[in-house]
Amino acid sequence: MIENQDIRPAEVIGPLGEPLTLDDLPSPKTKRWVVRRKAEVVAAVSGGLLTLDEALERYGLTLEEFASWQRAIDRSGMLGLRVTKLQSYRDLYERQHKF
Repeated sequence: MIENQDIRPAEVIGPLGEPLTLDDLPSPKTKRWVVRRKAEVVAAVSGGLLTLDEALERYGLTLEEFASWQRAIDRSGMLGLRVTKLQSYRDLYERQHKF
């Protein structure tokens, strides 16, 4: 049956609007997580290129870490992933949603 098949797209749209394939994803050995790499992993999971479990295992991430990346993108776009700006974006988001 079709429900039992593991159907995945060959590519998804990356964070910068470009096609993103498994070969384009950051290396599993990545130690330095810049904004673009984080956004690519989130896009890959959101688009079905990788499952959440595969991404966590492949990159040695915790569920909380991945979820924080996803929340940052949802709230503030790619700029929300910048570590130096994280607190200011978080404060802005909380102020906007108080009312």
